[in-house]
Amino acid sequence: MKRVRIHAGNVGLVFKNGDYKRVITQGAHWLMFNESVITYSLTSAFNAPKALDILLKDDALANKLHVIDIEDNQIVLVYSNNNFKHVLTAGRHAYWKGVIDYKFITVDFNNITIPNTIDKALYTNNALRQYIRSFEVAAHEKAVMIVDDTFDKILDHGTYHFWRNNQTIKIAKADLRQLQLEIAGQELLTKDKATVRINFYAQYKVTDIETALMRNKDYEKQLYTNLQLALRSFVGTYTLDELLDQKDNIAKAVLEDVKTQATKLGVNVLHTGIRDVILPGDMKDIMNQVLIAQKKAQANVVTRREETASTRSLLNTAKLMEDNTMLFKLKEMEYVEKIADKIGEITVAGNGNVIEQLKDIFSVNK
Repeated sequence: MKRVRIHAGNVGLVFKNGDYKRVITQGAHWLMFNESVITYSLTSAFNAPKALDILLKDDALANKLHVIDIEDNQIVLVYSNNNFKHVLTAGRHAYWKGVIDYKFITVDFNNITIPNTIDKALYTNNALRQYIRSFEVAAHEKAVMIVDDTFDKILDHGTYHFWRNNQTIKIAKADLRQLQLEIAGQELLTKDKATVRINFYAQYKVTDIETALMRNKDYEKQLYTNLQLALRSFVGTYTLDELLDQKDNIAKAVLEDVKTQATKLGVNVLHTGIRDVILPGDMKDIMNQVLIAQKKAQANVVTRREETASTRSLLNTAKLMEDNTMLFKLKEMEYVEKIADKIGEITVAGNGNVIEQLKDIFSVNK
């Protein structure tokens, strides 16, 4: 016989000729011939030297162990004294009771939702993050969550974590801010067969994310097409001059026309406008010629109006002078003064009256 001692915090398993016999705890023990003991620390996981199922047939040993059975679609999170330690995968595992306060949380991968009992700080832990998939929805976005190609729910902004299993998870996002759609360089034909290029824009917001993303494919492309067709339809009913004059009215008409169709896309169109109407080069030359001709015609009208007014004024003056001799003489003196300003020297000879001589020089026979 031989004597062995099991120290505090340890336990021993006694074997005889390789067969398990019993468990011994702290203290001194006598072993028979051909018996041996394997000592284990109660602070470590129990790694069975034999098949664990055989050892657990001993109730004394089984009562000293936490036995955790894990299925293929499960993992277990191990906590010791409320601190996370590691992850256990499928199989049977055992931990000693008595010294360390263990807690075991079983995760079933048939459910993708991570329970609130698991601290979010562990999501980035090296041991756990391989089992987690994460999705982020920005502050200006909403998203639809699709599980196994089936709509599940709408996600507001935030970061979302799910268990990684054989289910597929897809996240489709939509921007909830006011957006702008540009329709640039559209070649359109007016009512009078003039070809123009129009730059058009529309401002809109996504109001129903489920309708936009789940009930419509490429809602932005569909909105673009609806705006394009409405613009083409309205431009075709206006002549070029009307188009240039009524751009705002056309934009409003397009807005009203597409609003109902946009609602079916989960979108609200807020404003539309024609940014530019671009004419071909030859059309520009023609328009410039028309503009020049119009301005010349306006200038001629003004000139004729001024000439008519001047002639009418002269006629009125002549009638007044015809009836008033003194006024005629004053007018003569006015013209003499104007002419004299432009003559350097005037020589008057004889004894005649100076005024009469000047009159003879400058007067015109009536």
